[in-house]
Amino acid sequence: MDFIPKRNLPRLERHHYQGHAVVFWTNTLEERARGWLTQEFHRVFRELVLHAAARYAVWCPAYCLMPDHLHLLWMGMRRSSDQLNAMKFLRTCLEPALGAGHEWQHQPHEHVLREEERKRNAFAQTCFYVLENPVRAKLVTNADEWPFIGAIVPGYPDVHPLREGYWKLFWERYVEERDAEPPPVGPPPLAPNS
Repeated sequence: MDFIPKRNLPRLERHHYQGHAVVFWTNTLEERARGWLTQEFHRVFRELVLHAAARYAVWCPAYCLMPDHLHLLWMGMRRSSDQLNAMKFLRTCLEPALGAGHEWQHQPHEHVLREEERKRNAFAQTCFYVLENPVRAKLVTNADEWPFIGAIVPGYPDVHPLREGYWKLFWERYVEERDAEPPPVGPPPLAPNS
């Protein structure tokens, strides 16, 4: 069999992944490998997503780890957020935790949410699409039975997107965090003519 080089998936221009972008990411294992998904991997994943949140100012309102891939939704929380760099960091640091020679596919798949997809009801549909993945795959009957779903909101280690009160807390913290960002620095004001 001849070697066929991997091609890159088409990407939007870099600025679409920066600032306050909201992106639905899918990372799949090479050859859809299984056997790596454990509670220990989940712990390492959560720790590294929290580090990505701190380094790149991204929050993860919903994620789901599946037997051969993972989904996560990231929201840029600052004008300086860069999800391409955050994803490169996460994939690089997380790959050793896959163990047994497992590795990611060449490139993650992503969908940058358009403005209409970022409105609350549409955004909620995307989050629940992520969280319901194990139900659609017939791994569990209800999403809350799957031990590998959750959210990463810095400062709130016990929040869970399927628990009562999560979304109210999430949106309150989101607004608080976004409002705390200082306004962009512009050019200095011009001196009045004398």
